[in-house]
Amino acid sequence: MGLLQDTLDIIKPADEKAKEKAKLRWDSLVKPLGSLGTLEELGIKIAGMTGVLENKVSKRAVVVMSSDNGVFEEGVASSPQEFTAILTESMAKGITGVATLAKFVDAEIVTVDIGLKSDFFHENVIDRKIAYGTKNFTKEPAMTYDEAIKSIEVGIEIGDKLFREGYDMIGTGELGIANTTTSAAVLSALSGLEVDITCGKGAGLTEDQYRDKKNAIVKGLALHKPNKEDPIDVISKVGGFDIGGMCGLFLSAAKNRRPIVMDGFISSAAALCAVRLNSAVKDYIIPSHLSDEPGSKYMFKELGLEPMLNLKMRLGEGSGCPLAFQIIDAALFTQENMGTFQQATIDSSILLDMREE
Repeated sequence: MGLLQDTLDIIKPADEKAKEKAKLRWDSLVKPLGSLGTLEELGIKIAGMTGVLENKVSKRAVVVMSSDNGVFEEGVASSPQEFTAILTESMAKGITGVATLAKFVDAEIVTVDIGLKSDFFHENVIDRKIAYGTKNFTKEPAMTYDEAIKSIEVGIEIGDKLFREGYDMIGTGELGIANTTTSAAVLSALSGLEVDITCGKGAGLTEDQYRDKKNAIVKGLALHKPNKEDPIDVISKVGGFDIGGMCGLFLSAAKNRRPIVMDGFISSAAALCAVRLNSAVKDYIIPSHLSDEPGSKYMFKELGLEPMLNLKMRLGEGSGCPLAFQIIDAALFTQENMGTFQQATIDSSILLDMREE
């Protein structure tokens, strides 16, 4: 647990002085105060992360954690488990949804085998396999406590390496049949919300399969009684290696004072675990979109964050991240290049602050 504890100890909240400087910059631009809304909030938030006013994202990647989940045995998914490995190979080939969107915005894909059930070898996939998938949490804990820590530390190591290599921002993605089940279980464990609220139909289930999915989560939570005060315990009992790995990515970004973009429902489960481990992590998370998975809105309530987009997406993979990258680029470019009231010879004192309406 050395790396994890060291990382938690290093993480500090956002730089409030840098945020104030960024706010003053936005307020000097030739527009009604607060009129660019989320773009202004993004520029201010990123300044708080890095501690400097002028920021530019030249190099970014979506990190995709691939892992299988033992709870698949309970009939909680519409696709065969083999799809995880097939999609991982497709990710490595660059033909998945997020890989295509990443090409469109000139971002890279970093794919990690953190727990595929099969032996998997591909030159474009990083092998950090902890085990051949998790266990069926309706019968035994998904993983050991030590494996949960290891999954988080894999994410920290990969994030740290990317930031050392000059990446300015990363996004979180995943592949894993049945991982909406594990994510709903994590949300219920950490929030106390009923499974009927947190659990949706994922990639598409019949009513019978949906009932089995909810029953599996209820059974796992009742059997293991995960400790809501200990996110590592929650991950180990009802989570997945992918959730642990992404949790580590969020911790790494906060440690390195760099922005990290959160994708959808599964990514937000990992983000919630990271924030519960250190509340300052929230200052470094940029949520991309509201997933169409029903539990997603409750995840945002627990995180105290708001999504930028609502495109009725529920693909996962990290597919929301490239879209968010473009909005972040626009925010930073505008903050740096838009003209000021002084340049336009306009008296800004007569303007009302739209943020106070």
